[in-house]
Amino acid sequence: MKSARPSFFVLIALIGGLAILSSTLSKTPVLPLFAHALHATPAEIGWIVMASTIPGILISYPAGALSDYLGSRRLLLASLVVFATAPFLYLLIHTAWQLMAVRFYHGFATAIFGTVATAAIAERYTTKRAARLSTYSSVTIVGRSIAPFLGGSLISLASFHAVYLACAISGVLALGAGLLLKDHAPRPQAKLELPHFWASLATVLRDRGIMLVSLVEAAQYLVFGAIEAFLALYASSLGIPAWEIGVILGVQLVSIVFAKPLMGKVSDRVGRQRVILPGLLIGAASVALLPFAPSFIGLSVLSLAFGIGFATVTSSTSALVADLTRDGRYGSSMGVLRTVMDVGQSIGPVLTGWMVGVAGYGSAFTLLAAILVLAAVMLGLLLRDAPDRL
Repeated sequence: MKSARPSFFVLIALIGGLAILSSTLSKTPVLPLFAHALHATPAEIGWIVMASTIPGILISYPAGALSDYLGSRRLLLASLVVFATAPFLYLLIHTAWQLMAVRFYHGFATAIFGTVATAAIAERYTTKRAARLSTYSSVTIVGRSIAPFLGGSLISLASFHAVYLACAISGVLALGAGLLLKDHAPRPQAKLELPHFWASLATVLRDRGIMLVSLVEAAQYLVFGAIEAFLALYASSLGIPAWEIGVILGVQLVSIVFAKPLMGKVSDRVGRQRVILPGLLIGAASVALLPFAPSFIGLSVLSLAFGIGFATVTSSTSALVADLTRDGRYGSSMGVLRTVMDVGQSIGPVLTGWMVGVAGYGSAFTLLAAILVLAAVMLGLLLRDAPDRL
């Protein structure tokens, strides 16, 4: 008699929740506060935050393309090994440069896992794709949402090291659950040949729709990465304690948990572009208003609004890329999406750190809002010219 096993979707969602809890605990709100305690400047903090996104630029597409040929299990397990080992390295850090190096290593976990898990779900579930992807994303965001509250409390009650021990526990549990994964039926190709690898990449890069959606995702994650890094420091500069900073960032992520599945269903019903544009504008408004709400309540409300806008945009971007994908190249398409997204997310903290150092938080937040408005305008103009594909 066969032993009962959880479905692939249930198992990948559980693993994702644990892995993202571990990953988010390592950075929200602890990373900028820990870097500040190591006497890093705002510009250096931007580089430290960026370090974990560089692996996404380097490896997201190769990981996605390899998953099309080798199956998802081996690549997912490789990422889970990094999730399980990286947290222990934070306990050895004494300088900002060491922190940057560990963040770089840790970035390989999310770069591989995010691409391969999303591609595997998109391939298995062709109907109600946005709803499945949004539900999976929301389960992972449950882990992401717990992290700021738990991390802020652990910093206030214990120490930075207590946060990273909690990261380690969650990462090891994710690896344990990952050992239960089984691969989908393999593709007929026995090996990935280099010419085919580059041909697949070229096909995706030539697709105007996929590249447009990827650029919109990049703009959204540029702002998300910047807010994730510098909203905590902005709140700290106002004298707000660490546990309240955890709440400010936590309500943003909680709003994503509830908004993303709902907006995924709306996207399946009314079309992707009709939810992306309003989401960009909601995000822009909430970021632009941050300098005018210098209090715990004000920042919490705007953080929540930004989370709703972020969820509205990202509930449709992955599904839209999957809709536009041809010849079953889901791993390749998701790899390109993740690579472009990581370029945006890596630019965000560095750009914002420079702006904060030169002109202050108000100017930095205004610039971030303008980027989202520009993405909305660009998307609106291109949708008008090519509505049949998007």
